[in-house]
Amino acid sequence: MKLLLLSSSRFLKNDLKPCLGKSLGELRIAHIISASKGQGVNDLGYIERTKEIFNNSGCYFEDLDLDGKDEKYLREYLKNFDAVFVNGGSTFYLLKSIRESGFDKVIKELLPQGFIYMGASAGSYVCCPTIEMALWKHQDKYDHYGYSDLSALNLVSFFIIVHYSEELKDSIKNFIKEKLFKTGYPVKVLNDNQAILIDNSKETILGGEEIIL
Repeated sequence: MKLLLLSSSRFLKNDLKPCLGKSLGELRIAHIISASKGQGVNDLGYIERTKEIFNNSGCYFEDLDLDGKDEKYLREYLKNFDAVFVNGGSTFYLLKSIRESGFDKVIKELLPQGFIYMGASAGSYVCCPTIEMALWKHQDKYDHYGYSDLSALNLVSFFIIVHYSEELKDSIKNFIKEKLFKTGYPVKVLNDNQAILIDNSKETILGGEEIIL
């Protein structure tokens, strides 16, 4: 199982071959944009920036909206790709789309076959046991779509905080302490230049030293 979890798609400008075995330009990527549709997502510039990175790398990609899709469609569609890149936006809307489409089941079938999961921001949060850490910032900005069960893909055994910066250190630190007390899961903190590579059971922080709060 190979996952590359980012804070921002800008990390894709790095040479990915050492960690993924292929450069970005050698991959066929299904670019999942569903999180951009959530209430509270007002600036879609990050979607265009991601596409620009893809185009500059020379990789083949197609935008994929999970809404209205089902497991049968996704299994057939994703046969044509090496990887997904699950972009950011509303983590709550993304979780809704994942559950309703059956993407959660399909991706768990594909990953043991060498398929690669890449995600940024919301696309990283949904890989965790739950999306609770998405509540730390702008928690009133996004509609939760009636969900009280925030269980996510559970592809990793830790939580992630993305978009870290020094001025947010104290608020994040306090939030993490509260969540750790309740859940016991460790928390990985990423700034926008960093990513976490999960290669089977091995976890590696890329793009600088691990942030310890």
